[in-house]
Amino acid sequence: MTHGAILRPARCDECAALDDICFRSKAHWGYDAGFMASVRDQIRVDPAAILAGRVWVTTDSGDRPCGVVQVDPLDETVADLTLLFIDPDFMRRGLGRALYAKALDLAASLGAHHLVIDADPQAAAFYASMGALRTGAEPTGYQGRLLPKFRVALKRPPMPQPITR
Repeated sequence: MTHGAILRPARCDECAALDDICFRSKAHWGYDAGFMASVRDQIRVDPAAILAGRVWVTTDSGDRPCGVVQVDPLDETVADLTLLFIDPDFMRRGLGRALYAKALDLAASLGAHHLVIDADPQAAAFYASMGALRTGAEPTGYQGRLLPKFRVALKRPPMPQPITR
């Protein structure tokens, strides 16, 4: 990461700032006000996920959040990349890559075998470049927009081998 940014767990007192990052990051791609109003509640950080250690941030040198990632379990083997947003002023500095790597670690720590991603169309190339496999797309109901879907197989530690004599 560049510009003195660090990666750390999010704090509950940062929810409003993190929600703002998510909203401004999404709006950066030119969506109209109607669309942004319709997704506002979907792109909020979950305080319970913060308390569970599933939300991490990148910060600038003054410890102000400039990016956020949240991973949630879907079942015993699959986790969801619920949020990954970078403040528009900090885009293209490697923060997304650092948060994506943290997302893989968080998903593995949940015992997941796969991480699934419902990507914004503007982020599809990023996830593909990170090695995520595109599994399809589904209509969003908004102006013919399709939501790209990705899946990542998580690296699992090798199983211990039985000792034979």
